[in-house]
Amino acid sequence: MTGTTEPDDVYAMPGIRRAAPHRGFPEHEIFPQVAYQIVHDELMLDGVSRMNLATFCTTWVDDQARRLMNECLDKNIVDKDEYPQTAELEQRGVHMLADLWNSPDPRGTLGTSTTGSSEAAMLGGLAAKFRWRKRGGTGTPNFVCGPVQVCWEKFARYFDVEIRQIPLRGERYTMHPDDIAAYCDENTIMVVPTFGQTFTGLFEDVEGISKALDALQATTGLDIPIHVDAASGGFLAPFCAPEICWDFRLPRVKSINASGHKTGLAPLGAGWAIWRTKEDLPEELIFNVDYLGGNMPTFNLNFSRPGGQAVTQYYEFIRLGRTGYRNVQTAIYTASQHLAKGIAEAGPFELIHDADPRRGITAVSWKLAGGADYNLYDLSDRLRTRGWLIAAYPLPADRGDEIIMRAVLRHGFTIDMADLLLADLHRSLQVLGKHPMTTSLTREEAGGFPHNARAVVPTPKAKPVRSKAEGKATINGKKTAETPAETKPAKTKPAKTKPAKTKHAKSKAGKK
Repeated sequence: MTGTTEPDDVYAMPGIRRAAPHRGFPEHEIFPQVAYQIVHDELMLDGVSRMNLATFCTTWVDDQARRLMNECLDKNIVDKDEYPQTAELEQRGVHMLADLWNSPDPRGTLGTSTTGSSEAAMLGGLAAKFRWRKRGGTGTPNFVCGPVQVCWEKFARYFDVEIRQIPLRGERYTMHPDDIAAYCDENTIMVVPTFGQTFTGLFEDVEGISKALDALQATTGLDIPIHVDAASGGFLAPFCAPEICWDFRLPRVKSINASGHKTGLAPLGAGWAIWRTKEDLPEELIFNVDYLGGNMPTFNLNFSRPGGQAVTQYYEFIRLGRTGYRNVQTAIYTASQHLAKGIAEAGPFELIHDADPRRGITAVSWKLAGGADYNLYDLSDRLRTRGWLIAAYPLPADRGDEIIMRAVLRHGFTIDMADLLLADLHRSLQVLGKHPMTTSLTREEAGGFPHNARAVVPTPKAKPVRSKAEGKATINGKKTAETPAETKPAKTKPAKTKPAKTKHAKSKAGKK
């Protein structure tokens, strides 16, 4: 003891001998070390982030990155007059990504860092909407996509845009080029391929979709741009599958969003939106602010935000370069493929994505092949007892009765950790085999965050754009190539959420 009457052990100090405040604003102050210890101890109930294979986000950074984040705690990135060098590092990051993604003018293109890929996606969508209006678009705009992360449903609802989400069909897990024409019309502001799908980890065929839109333009005159949601794939394919043509090499690609805090290796809170040329970012989205000490442009949804994420992203770019990123991402693919091989051998599983860099991101997804006395929710729950968080969830429409699991591997996940996971997988399967479930768990009971979400009020299904007489897609009264019967979208009213019908629906093509 120090000889004073005050206790010197934090667990004997005033404030810690009663329950932490739960409701209502606390009346009295307590020592900072006591407040810290209360919060620190409560957070022990959280899972270990590096064992969370449901998240796509960065869970490991080096000490230098942590130091930079700490040094930038008080830097507001929107205040480019007060923090000009932070703004400069952000712009360097924009130009580096424009170069990485093959912009025709990397040093002249426009872009911005964001709080994440969701904000960046919405900026890309807003730019497409404003370009469409400038071309004379009227009525309700729409965009076409396959299975997407919830940010796109938010964009549609928040900004009054119809989302035409193409349901899965047959054995397909992604939107395909031959799905596109039946959903496009003169109010389509963009098509959004996902380059690293949330549900399975697979890449959608951006080049094939671009060619399909070229053919559509040749027959109808509709010039529909592409926005690529490269939340995860944008920092993988350039290094591990450079032969895939998905970026600004395709003239129809006008904007790209990506998550720096996913495969970009930056800390949480980093995203990027990049436009092909200056003309692709409408001036109406740029605001000049002069009350922070100087006149400066801003085109983010957020205003004040910390500068550390953009600074640390720039640090990663110059620390690793193309060679370093290739080495890091290849190592993650290697661990992912090792895990995929072990999962295929462990039980009655059918792989959907085996971490092939030509097909998708550093993830493994699989489903039960049949013949098991348990479901994937049961398996996910068993793995949770060992600390592993691996989501189990249904596929999107029209394959919502199929349950899959997906493990996302990130920087810091090694082959040794994969072996530990496989050992726990075998242990879990043995327990489920010895103690069959009388009643299997449901999605709600099992929990787990698959990195997508469901709206409280469901989003209406896509409106059909199809001729009833011959079953051919109709745009502005012109017929396009016939699509197989299983692709036919449902005829639904905005207020309804009925499942898709196979019957041809009446054409809703707009009139110019």
